[in-house]
Amino acid sequence: MEEYLKTKGRIFDIQRYSIHDGNGIRTIVFLKGCVLRCRWCCNPESQHYEIETMMVQGEPKVIGEDTTVAEVMKTVEKDRTYYRRTGGGLTLSGGESLCQPKFARDLLRAAKESGITTAMESMGCAPYSTIEEILPYLDQYLLDIKHMNPEKHKEFTGRSNELMLENAKKIADSHMTELSIRVPVIPGFNDTEIEIRDITEYVRKLGNVRRMHLLPYHRLGQDKYDGLNRPYLMGDVKPPTNEKMERLLKVAEEVSGVECRIGG
Repeated sequence: MEEYLKTKGRIFDIQRYSIHDGNGIRTIVFLKGCVLRCRWCCNPESQHYEIETMMVQGEPKVIGEDTTVAEVMKTVEKDRTYYRRTGGGLTLSGGESLCQPKFARDLLRAAKESGITTAMESMGCAPYSTIEEILPYLDQYLLDIKHMNPEKHKEFTGRSNELMLENAKKIADSHMTELSIRVPVIPGFNDTEIEIRDITEYVRKLGNVRRMHLLPYHRLGQDKYDGLNRPYLMGDVKPPTNEKMERLLKVAEEVSGVECRIGG
């Protein structure tokens, strides 16, 4: 067996038949561990690298499993027919995939070597040298940009945004992957027309961006916080209305010069 197929990593879920997070029908592998602590995170069980127990519908569930690239690929390979028919493939998500850089790189490499297209959902929050090792095996980079203001970014996510914005530029300039920018639209954080315009102007300057997604905030992860015995920091914040999302989409379309959509 090739050495890279033995690389170990820690995952907490594999979701098959997904139509989000990349083109076509996809298998999403969720990696454990994240550098950010976004208040609205809908996968709080992804944040800590440690294996944890979460109460799910009154039953304790172990979150986190150590595995190898070869083991994960057995599941990924099962849906090859669907990938071929729809242009789908493997997507890495998390957490932040770059927290397990060797495992992420070798998983993407294994997919590419077996003719399966690849995508990664990520904040780009790692040294660029880490990202550079992954790019040769990555067809689509789904990159989060949450805010242009470093202080506000830090207040809501626990970390400033300079490194991520620098990396976005370097990824765009590399021309090595199809880059999509994803903006989670969070009430009270970045849901004004001015804030979306600021992000969109940055996206326009990046050049080489395929499309921009505005992802409306939702409360679907709230029960998980109870299950982990952690406070849900968004309180009673309501998801943005459809009208508001349409208004923000219009701003993004006017400014960005790229295809824009809600969701995805």
